[in-house]
Amino acid sequence: MDAQQPILDKAGDWISSGRQVAIATVIETWGSAPQPVGSQLLIDSEGNFEGSVSGGCVEGAVIVEAADVIENGKSTGMEFGVEDETAWQVGLACGGRIRVYVEPITTS
Repeated sequence: MDAQQPILDKAGDWISSGRQVAIATVIETWGSAPQPVGSQLLIDSEGNFEGSVSGGCVEGAVIVEAADVIENGKSTGMEFGVEDETAWQVGLACGGRIRVYVEPITTS
């Protein structure tokens, strides 16, 4: 079974129950990254979430961005790394960098 299948199943459940959702996916890593490429975080419009893109380091920032993605329907990319001041603010001090792609999931 695909490692991300539980997240995709949960997305289907949330959409079926009328929730608006976005999914964040780790698309690139460098150095000591907390989660591998392909890791996913599912977020709904109420701020509920399932999964992980960083083991907790940047989830808060990704959840905030996902709320905008759900609202405006436009995908976006995010990058976090130790040389970036925001990495320290959100807790990514592991020495690595990650790129995360956040996109809305729609049924149309």
